[in-house]
Amino acid sequence: MDVSKDVMDVNQNVDVTVVGAGPVGLVLAAELALAGATVQILERRAEPDEAVKAGAINVPAAEALDRRGLLSAAEKVQRETLERVGPFARKVDDQQPGGGRRAREPRFTGHFAGMILDADLVDWSDPDLAAHTAVAGARMVPQRELEKLLADHVARLGIPVRREVEVTALEDTGDGVLVGTTAGTVRTGWLVGCDGGRSTVRRLAGFDFPGTDPELAGLLGIVDIADPEKLVNGWVWSARGAYRYGPQPGRVVTVEADGASAHARLRSRGGTPMAPVTLEELQTTLRRVSGTDVTLTALRGAATRWTDNARQAATYRSGRVLLAGDAAHVHSPFSGQGLNLGIGDATNLGWKLGAVVAGWAPEGLLDTYDAERRPLGARVLDWTRAQTGVMRGDVKSAALREVVSDLLSTREGATYAVKKISGVTQRIDLPGDHPLVGRFVPDLWLTDGSRLVDHGHGGGFLLLDRTADGAFARLAPAWAGRVGSVTDDHATPTGVLVRPDGVVAWASDATGIAAVTGLEAALHRWAGAPSSSPEHEPVS
Repeated sequence: MDVSKDVMDVNQNVDVTVVGAGPVGLVLAAELALAGATVQILERRAEPDEAVKAGAINVPAAEALDRRGLLSAAEKVQRETLERVGPFARKVDDQQPGGGRRAREPRFTGHFAGMILDADLVDWSDPDLAAHTAVAGARMVPQRELEKLLADHVARLGIPVRREVEVTALEDTGDGVLVGTTAGTVRTGWLVGCDGGRSTVRRLAGFDFPGTDPELAGLLGIVDIADPEKLVNGWVWSARGAYRYGPQPGRVVTVEADGASAHARLRSRGGTPMAPVTLEELQTTLRRVSGTDVTLTALRGAATRWTDNARQAATYRSGRVLLAGDAAHVHSPFSGQGLNLGIGDATNLGWKLGAVVAGWAPEGLLDTYDAERRPLGARVLDWTRAQTGVMRGDVKSAALREVVSDLLSTREGATYAVKKISGVTQRIDLPGDHPLVGRFVPDLWLTDGSRLVDHGHGGGFLLLDRTADGAFARLAPAWAGRVGSVTDDHATPTGVLVRPDGVVAWASDATGIAAVTGLEAALHRWAGAPSSSPEHEPVS
């Protein structure tokens, strides 16, 4: 590689440098660019990561794509994925020992600790689920395809992605960050580590990363199988662990209940817990947990190694260095929460850091990033730890698993779990007593047939006004360039203010001076001082 060329390619003075070109880093960079910041992405890999990872996204992640006009692209990915998955699911289901129901097209219920949630039990009329259906056709988006979709989005925004550039040192100077890289020294206003669970940025910046050690070890890969009839579609348990076959051709997941022993076996063969997964290792593990002599003939792409190691950064910000995604929190992949949690971090941080860079918000706004996202991260860690509790393979865990299985076999239990997994119940603590405040904005259809989110693909705040006299919308021009308004026929809620990350900052079912005063306070709090005023309002 021509190092001198790399030095010229890397921007030496930029508002924000994002480290990591995975989905979280790509979303964050795009949000920053839409907010007006100059941004670049540094990535140590020469090419995008092709390892098999998350197979789908949750509702808030799909709605994040929707807000930026990427819904149709995500729907296309889902259609293509279903074309691959559907026939395979039906074929393998027919091969199950003892028969059983034929598989239908995949439904987005998910699983808890390997216990598949029955879609027929779920109360789909539940208000939380019914309020978020517009993205139903854009959720089966595998991580690799998602990354490609986001890379195209970033390219359209003109954001440079500098590959084969590795961070080696950093220094927070108070007014910026000096970043040592393999391509030279970069001076940047802010540095955000989106560089995964073994984050170099987190380590160099000295973030504490407390948590719990792993008890389970797993592998995930796409393989060619000589005798697939020896495997059963779905999750299967044994005294040695568990495996999952499907829902797409050749996809296998293994779980061993003693993570320490699994790592010890790997080391005894001269490897490390971070070593690439080989076909031999995956076959050996699959045979051990399945109790069969199944034969794997090829590994398609890179397989993934995982554990239930659960840790969370003690803070998501240290001066001008911040963390997002797996750099800020790691946990097991149970219920597919990690990718979605990271995308939520990126959308929350993106507009806030962009506002600080633009100068219309004080640095205090960034404190709300940690305050809002850390509690959600902690809850996800506990959600995955709870699943470890029923997957360890001991007698007590097996007994607990039976109890939990009974609960999930009820309408209330299945609905509760699906709501948690889908993310529709996520809420952050914001001022205001309206039930929408702090939640992700639901599907708000307008009388012209559009939805509120259709009017905000360029970022910024969205204000919906359904008053007869347009009293709410009249406030928007004072925040020109930050707040866009949409008027509609009278209905409830009469007014909704949506932040750029999709979170409802204010809502009202009323009209009149009290409602207008409440909206104005929310605008000052989140959108800064009006454009006509040179003063910034403090963020409490």
